[in-house]
Amino acid sequence: MIAGRRPEELVFPSRTGGALRASNYRHDVFDPAARRVGLAGLVPHSLRHTAASLAIAAGADVKVVQQMLGHKSATLTLDLYGHLFEDRLIEVADRLDAAARSAGVYPLCTGSDSSEKIRQSERAPGQQIQGLQGVPPAGFEPATPGLGVRRSIP
Repeated sequence: MIAGRRPEELVFPSRTGGALRASNYRHDVFDPAARRVGLAGLVPHSLRHTAASLAIAAGADVKVVQQMLGHKSATLTLDLYGHLFEDRLIEVADRLDAAARSAGVYPLCTGSDSSEKIRQSERAPGQQIQGLQGVPPAGFEPATPGLGVRRSIP
């Protein structure tokens, strides 16, 4: 595309060879294409929102979407798109349950199999248990809002 061009030549010139202006692109290219596919009135900025929404639906976290859109902070991204992240609490809870089960520590978390349970007094703080780092108790975490009556412990 740029091979053989002089350094001062434009990479994307207008039909007349001058600078391609956003308004010319909209008028000459984008708007007619949108009308042809039945989306008259579509604006390029709407495609930005669509891309962000699709990325979130595909599992992108807020930092990825922030970088993709060039937002200065994740706060701005959350202010605009935070409502799209709300329904993921159950998904996260399910993944945590699956991870605990596959790591073989689910009985330790639930107390469901006392033969596999290791008492805190038999384990030094920071000792590894089946690939997981033990953390000394520091109190209880408050209940997570949004999970309702669903819990990880059956």
